Amino acid sequence: MEDQVSQPESDEAIDVVNPDEFMPGLAGYIKQKFDDSEKGRYSHEQRWLQAYKNFRGIYDSTTQYRDSERSKVFIKITKTKVLAAYGQIIDILFANKKFPIVVEPTPVPEGVAEFAHMTTPVDNALEQTSTDPYGFEGDGRELPPGATAAESPKDYLGAYAKDFENAPISEGPAKVGEPQISPAQKSALMCEKQIHDQLLDTNATTIIRKALFEAAMLGTGVVKGPLNMYKRVHRWGRNEQGEREYQPYEKVAPRLEHVPIWDFHPDPSATSMDDCEYVIQRHRMNRQQVRALLLMPHFRAESINEVLSRGPNYEDKYYEDTIREDEAEANYQETRYEVLEYWGVIDSKFAEEIGMEEIGETDNYSQLQINAWICDGQVLRCVLNPLTPVRIPYFALPYETNPYQLWGVGIAENMEDAQLLMNGHVRMAIDNLALAGNLVFDVDEASLVPGQNMDIFPGKIFRRQSGVTGTAINGLKFPNTAGENLQMYQISRQLADEETGMPSVMHGQTGVSGTGRTAAGLSMLMGGANLSMKTVIKNVDDYLLKPLGESYFQWNMQFNEDMDDVKGDLEIKPRGVAAVMQKEVRSQRLIGLLQTVSNPMLAPFIKIPNLIRELAISQDIDPDSLVNDTNEAQIYAEMLKGMMANAEQGSSQNGSPPSQQPNGMAGSGGVPQQSQDTSGASTDGSTVGVGATPVAGEAGFTGNPTQDEI
Repeated sequence: MEDQVSQPESDEAIDVVNPDEFMPGLAGYIKQKFDDSEKGRYSHEQRWLQAYKNFRGIYDSTTQYRDSERSKVFIKITKTKVLAAYGQIIDILFANKKFPIVVEPTPVPEGVAEFAHMTTPVDNALEQTSTDPYGFEGDGRELPPGATAAESPKDYLGAYAKDFENAPISEGPAKVGEPQISPAQKSALMCEKQIHDQLLDTNATTIIRKALFEAAMLGTGVVKGPLNMYKRVHRWGRNEQGEREYQPYEKVAPRLEHVPIWDFHPDPSATSMDDCEYVIQRHRMNRQQVRALLLMPHFRAESINEVLSRGPNYEDKYYEDTIREDEAEANYQETRYEVLEYWGVIDSKFAEEIGMEEIGETDNYSQLQINAWICDGQVLRCVLNPLTPVRIPYFALPYETNPYQLWGVGIAENMEDAQLLMNGHVRMAIDNLALAGNLVFDVDEASLVPGQNMDIFPGKIFRRQSGVTGTAINGLKFPNTAGENLQMYQISRQLADEETGMPSVMHGQTGVSGTGRTAAGLSMLMGGANLSMKTVIKNVDDYLLKPLGESYFQWNMQFNEDMDDVKGDLEIKPRGVAAVMQKEVRSQRLIGLLQTVSNPMLAPFIKIPNLIRELAISQDIDPDSLVNDTNEAQIYAEMLKGMMANAEQGSSQNGSPPSQQPNGMAGSGGVPQQSQDTSGASTDGSTVGVGATPVAGEAGFTGNPTQDEI
């Protein structure tokens, strides 16, 4: 019949071995992407496994031993290097109390004024006489780009709008003698303070430390967030009876999370997070954790109940026995569930299939950014990406960047060959010492009486056959080559220093010889090591701190109602590289610059408030608690001036002026001034005074008379 369509022969030959491979709909799409990501990162997993084994000091099946080898010692220099690098990064980033992120306004801020000033009475009179509601060019009331006439005339003040609502404030820099404020700087400081408080509340430092340690060991550290969470704030208050009672409340806060690299499955074709199409996070959950998903928004109760009714579906990966150090026969995962969290794009047809609402009009080529959770073929949650602007909330931090891969290179991988050489030469030295430290005996049994015990001990007597000549027992000593092997070990260790950029002197090596014997040589070594570490810190700035700070800023703009007054385009600046310079050197340079300010000719060219703040930071002092800003300094200066004036006034009222001293007392005011006449008599008749100088012939003249006078 013409309306019948025959099936192709290839379809009849399909053998469905694993139904998951043909899982329909969105769950099958995500499972396929997960499998693609696993295949794409397989070679990297081998590198991570080897790096982890070197860090832990574990030999695997790839290490082959000869039958004659006795020693299986593992010299864990990799662990020392990784911990030294990790400790140095932590000391650089988190030595100060302040998180290494600052918020500053852009050079040309938009939506908020860079400067504003208090208008003078003349300006107020001109403003009052102006009857034009739209103003005129140059009146200081120009609208910023993107603003409309319906906005408040003082929206350019940003965070200062409420403080100076009725004050005579105009936009623009101040004239000489007029007070001036910086609304853009105020917005930046307000935003920075809010972000630092949120980072402190969510233990961001601890979470980032985990990612930094994994980056140093395996090459890449992953951080997820910020995402919404409800934080319980503990509070005590009084009830109606006046008794104290516990009154906690919850507030929305940004949550940060560390994602182990083993559970992070990105787009295999991506070279950075910017061009990553999707990311899948693999969760290992127990029954209680799966049921707790019901308390989170937009999770489907019927799908979760269906997953729980089917039972656990978790399967161990080949690397999990190594990283968890489980036995091969262990079955700890039989009660676990594998849940996949998907962040990325999907075709609009999948959204229509699961009944997503508010997706608007779509066509066959449109895509949507979603967040979906699946488990055992069931879609547990599927919503549009709630973040604005749309972004994937993962940050991959490479220790050393690989320009063609998303994954970085860590300390353990860099020194893998050096670690193998160190282990091999130390094992050879130990095996050689086992031989060289003992004798091997050559025994001629024909020369000895049969049936004797061959054990060797002090005072041992061997009986010989009579009439046989020659030595019956000969001791053989093997040459000692341990010195050469240990010398090769030292060379391998130096090779590890060069491969990692971490000299051994940085993690406590003693007995340094060569360049490091002198202070100048040691300074050169430390400077070279800091240069290598500065590159790593720059990666932390570019791949973690800066995008993380921008994400926190965007989260606050979207979800935090307390940030409504923060306007303008702000710039997130990481401060990791700025902390690389040794504090002592930085402090000395700042003190030297501060001494330069003592020259009144150079003082106007130095930003003294910023200099004082940087000096406090270099000495591990919180500048906000001890250093005043410009406005506060002006207030305190006026207060001190008033206190000094009051003190001088009080001293003048309670005693004599400094130039007058009581009678009979010598003061610092000098000799009292008295009116005198030419004869030397004072006003009271006495002869206390300078008087006229005596000449020859008068009483009191002590000079020699001239010839004419004789």
